Amino acid sequence: MSQQTQTLTIDGKELEFTPGETILEVARRNGIDIPTLCHLKRTAPTGACRMCVVEVQGGRALVASCAMPAAPRMVVATESEKVIEARKLILQLLLASGNHNCLVKGSDGKSYDDYLARLRKAGGNVQPCPAWGGCRLQELAWRYGVTGGRFSPTPPRYPIEDVNPFIVRDFGRCILCGRCVQACNEIQVNQAIHFGYRGAKAKIIAAGDRPYRESDCVFCGECVQACPTGALTEKDARNAARPGETRRVRTTCAYCGVGCQQDLHVKDNRIVKVTGVEGAKPNLGSLCVKGRFGFDFVSSPERLTRPLIREGDSFREASWEEALDLAARRLTAIKEKSGPESLGVLSSARITNEENYVAQKFARAVLETNHIDHCARL
Repeated sequence: MSQQTQTLTIDGKELEFTPGETILEVARRNGIDIPTLCHLKRTAPTGACRMCVVEVQGGRALVASCAMPAAPRMVVATESEKVIEARKLILQLLLASGNHNCLVKGSDGKSYDDYLARLRKAGGNVQPCPAWGGCRLQELAWRYGVTGGRFSPTPPRYPIEDVNPFIVRDFGRCILCGRCVQACNEIQVNQAIHFGYRGAKAKIIAAGDRPYRESDCVFCGECVQACPTGALTEKDARNAARPGETRRVRTTCAYCGVGCQQDLHVKDNRIVKVTGVEGAKPNLGSLCVKGRFGFDFVSSPERLTRPLIREGDSFREASWEEALDLAARRLTAIKEKSGPESLGVLSSARITNEENYVAQKFARAVLETNHIDHCARL
């Protein structure tokens, strides 16, 4: 053990830590799972949800492990009876606040068809949660055997906002964990959303409590990826597929040369949504509006699948050999007649950095022109 490392005990295991680390960081680094809801990597811990509480020997109360610094000779229990009872109470309160119907009475917690059947049996205008099967709140409720029946439910105070083209905000499923606010303000540094109002009226608001489309939001979607419930969802993906129905395909975003890593969520050979790859460099899970939402062109029915050659006022399909031969002849003729500066190349922000490099080499080395640009429109 170096002079800078010290030890504490978590669940009977003596573990080393570096001063400044929290109990949660030490536990996770050593494979000990302490559940969290509000904690978000790369942001300052808030201890707001209290889901990560642990029992420290000699302490007067449970402490939030995400915000409590590790100390020498500290003895920590992460799943004591006192801790489990506290987490159950927290979950029961959260499930009673708003519209969390994922644990409808009698559901086996595994079958989506059973879940829908129970919802229909309950009656009323109840909509299934778009995050069912991929919700952290639901996952923890199943883990601790908690339902939402202990406390009287609080009906949603605010309607669903779906007036922008990218993000649906369902305030009835928001647990006010603050992850979206931290993602916006501390990771993306857009300062577009904050906590608003107080007490039972509290909600996440954009400036002036305006809809996203009228605010400073740039629609990077960082808040959506950070949301642990169904409060924030991608509009196009909301009804296209639910968690578990898609397969992930990791790739590199082609919109610019940064090389952001992203996961394509594919169903029936179609991309239904895109998320950043957590922890992968250079973006560490973050994406811009193009990288996260600009994928509809991939499966667009308007995409050309074969070359077209204009004949008069119409086009006809041709082979690649015929099309490339015609393009080469026409470009050569224009260059010989009017000079290379009469030619230009228009590339695209939707192809890779390498392909754009080849395009500029073709323009400068083959056509001998410096007239090259690209269209960056989404």
